[in-house]
Amino acid sequence: MIKKDVNELFVTCINDHKEDFYRLAFSYVKNKEDALDIVQESIKKALISIEAIKNPSSIKSWFYKIVVYTALDFLRKQKKITLADDQTIEYLRQGKEDAYKDIDLYNALDELPLHYKTVITLRYFEDLKLEEIAEIVDENINTVKTRLYRGLKLLRITITEEELT
Repeated sequence: MIKKDVNELFVTCINDHKEDFYRLAFSYVKNKEDALDIVQESIKKALISIEAIKNPSSIKSWFYKIVVYTALDFLRKQKKITLADDQTIEYLRQGKEDAYKDIDLYNALDELPLHYKTVITLRYFEDLKLEEIAEIVDENINTVKTRLYRGLKLLRITITEEELT
């Protein structure tokens, strides 16, 4: 395939799935600006290495992988220090009710080790197939299945413990 065609496929993929990519980045950093930065950095990385794509039909999975690794790199650099932005502080100061419908689920998901959180997020929040997830996280499909099973089990235990307290 010609380079121009791959670039066009990539641009189409970004346009068609930009909300999905943003949501995935946001699920890691919980901050609008940081999530946008991660998507922007991911696009930059993708454009630099777009010639490495061997199968143009897997551009979406390839880019998901870049977003995941960029988000993980960001978290490593930040060392999980989360600063509240002015908008969040103002919102909390007004005493409004939480906008999250399933805050217990999101909190429990945040407590999981990243390799479980990543698989669960890609499977249930991004609705990706196990094969796509295996390609994104660069693991064997059986490893992905095991992580999904164990992650869901840990999630269930965490949520159950929270309900008991």
